[in-house]
Amino acid sequence: MGCTRWWWNYALNLCNETYQQTGKGLSQVALNQVLPKLKKSQETAWLKECYSQVLQSTTLNLTKAFKNFFEKRAKYPRFKSYHGRQSAQYPQNTSVVDNGVKIPQVGVIKASIHRLFDGQLKTVTITKTPTRKYYASLLFDTEQQTPEVVLTGKVVGIDLGLKDFCITHDGSKTAKYANPKYHQKHQKNLARKQAKLARKKKGSISRQKARQLVARIHERISNARQDFLHKLSRKIVNDNQVVVVENLNIKGMVCNHKLAKAISDVGWGIFVNFLDYKLQQKGGLLIEIDRWFPSSKTCCNCLYQMSEMPLDVREWTCPSCGTHHDRDENASKNIRTEGIRQLSVLGTRTAAEGGEVRPKGGHKSVLRHSPVSSEAPTSA
Repeated sequence: MGCTRWWWNYALNLCNETYQQTGKGLSQVALNQVLPKLKKSQETAWLKECYSQVLQSTTLNLTKAFKNFFEKRAKYPRFKSYHGRQSAQYPQNTSVVDNGVKIPQVGVIKASIHRLFDGQLKTVTITKTPTRKYYASLLFDTEQQTPEVVLTGKVVGIDLGLKDFCITHDGSKTAKYANPKYHQKHQKNLARKQAKLARKKKGSISRQKARQLVARIHERISNARQDFLHKLSRKIVNDNQVVVVENLNIKGMVCNHKLAKAISDVGWGIFVNFLDYKLQQKGGLLIEIDRWFPSSKTCCNCLYQMSEMPLDVREWTCPSCGTHHDRDENASKNIRTEGIRQLSVLGTRTAAEGGEVRPKGGHKSVLRHSPVSSEAPTSA
């Protein structure tokens, strides 16, 4: 892992310097040609101790990171820190044995295998967390095909919020799911541990122990949040075939410093990603309506649109038809109706359970792009 981190930082710095001098970057082949020279040098001869495929896999990951950046799917690649998460990727000559995982130059590492897949083992990624826990991620080629999209089933609209995590409406009933606010629950304990960390001398053993205590709290918060998002997304996907959500500008919303911490804590983006891949496995469909669609200030009964709707207004009465609305429930109904309208426009609503279709308004959905796969190629 140390060799992997060092080579990533060295290659990234080399790419930056080359671009400043020539205006061009370095390809994967050009970076791999630097490795033999480093191994022959006395100062960096210790790179020979590392499995060669691990370093080449790091080069592949770096080039994919640059590709994701230029195609506006990710930020510019950053240097890796010794105190952060560490990992090493083995793309060849790995296997699963009875009591663990066997990797080159290390041997058998004892592991608790949760489950195995029928297929060819492609890549093993060993990861070390800041809390000094080790995980092995096994990538199998199962040759499974994604099922065709079948729209026979319920259509649910989801309005994401802060007071309630989400409000769902499936045409017959509305459900609210409370916001667990995991970061807020651990905020006092986290602040206490961070204050102790700030008083420790840099480079001391006590500072390393204090850093692990802070990392343990962050890990507990992250695990609890992911557990909640996985269970809720699974429940929604099991009960519905088509899920409609808003394509929120989360990056722009966190610029509001009064709500930035609360928005970052709920994990809307992770939740939508969970819905997306689980629906794909099931053969369902995720629809993202435009972020500018007026879901909150449009009456779901008569389609009357209010001129403005501040965030502090949680309930309102339609001046046209007199219907009293809960802000979030009304938004979830409008989101669902807009999703059904988009299905009918695309010509895919023939088998979907629908309802009243909105006659006007709405924009074409813009689905997110997933990052490029970082799997290293293997040879027989």
